[in-house]
Amino acid sequence: MPVRRLVLDVDKTIDEPDLIHLASVIEAAPGVKAVNIAVTEIDIETVGTNVTVEGDAIDVDALTDAIQQTGAVVHSIDEVVAGTYVLENKPRSR
Repeated sequence: MPVRRLVLDVDKTIDEPDLIHLASVIEAAPGVKAVNIAVTEIDIETVGTNVTVEGDAIDVDALTDAIQQTGAVVHSIDEVVAGTYVLENKPRSR
């Protein structure tokens, strides 16, 4: 089952890696076609980011290893889209 989209909660230090380097490392991971990194929180020592990755068959283990080799930390996988096509999340009404 090919993974087509991941949304990750990733923290990094203020200085390293910079966002451009982090994006290039993520984009180079097997199966990744596009990456979006949005800063969600800035603390004295850390930057919290929301990382969205899309591709045809993302190698999740290689992706998380590549992120961690930069010194950043994957806290959680917040969304996974897998299968033969991208299925958009439809929020439930309550």
